Amino acid sequence: MSRPPARPPGAKAYRADGVDPRGPAIVLLSGGLDSATVLALAHAEGWECHALTVRYGQRHALELERARRLAAAYGAGEHQIVDLDLSSWGGSTLTGGAPPEGGAGEIPATYVPARNTVLLALALAYAEARAAEAIFLGVSAVDYSGYPDCRPAFLDAFRALARVGTRVGVHGRAPEIRAPLINKSKAETIRWGVALGVDYGLTWSCYDPQPGELPCGRCDSCRLRAKGFAEAGIADPLVSA
Repeated sequence: MSRPPARPPGAKAYRADGVDPRGPAIVLLSGGLDSATVLALAHAEGWECHALTVRYGQRHALELERARRLAAAYGAGEHQIVDLDLSSWGGSTLTGGAPPEGGAGEIPATYVPARNTVLLALALAYAEARAAEAIFLGVSAVDYSGYPDCRPAFLDAFRALARVGTRVGVHGRAPEIRAPLINKSKAETIRWGVALGVDYGLTWSCYDPQPGELPCGRCDSCRLRAKGFAEAGIADPLVSA
């Protein structure tokens, strides 16, 4: 298994060498490929990052351990893991339940009802408490499963909410909602991440982990990941290890 890169001796802030420091930022860190790339980008830009991971009842809880390793590897100033079980009312195969009957056919059964709305609301509260100037999340509307909360319209609506629903927002200082991967394919994301030095062996994408911490290769997330690495012309360290 890949080891996290060593943190620079004496490093206190999540900041690349030679980059001017910026203010605090919240990074939604699932432990997956996309959020790891966004974390690396925030690091490269010099943000003082606070990582937020949510244990919401997901079957692929292995990604939580990967999130811990990524936060430690990149020297996040703080890593909050919040328990908020969204599995109790079902509505998604990703939390062990069944999707509701009559749901939109183009949206997969792995869609968790309003998940990104909930996660961004937590990130917004965390950002206001930490006087953070930005919130980063790794959603894409190009190579994705068709979830409605991974689309630009959703992000625009949440930005409007942040401006009217927080104390900092009504004073014109709402944190910027940053989704740098929104218009990038998975291959573009992977190439960008490799250029930033991301160790994708630390990440996890599979919705149905197999014994020995092996990806199933069949789920939606595995297929998107495999497609991205193939199109990028780069070997996936989780598969080639």
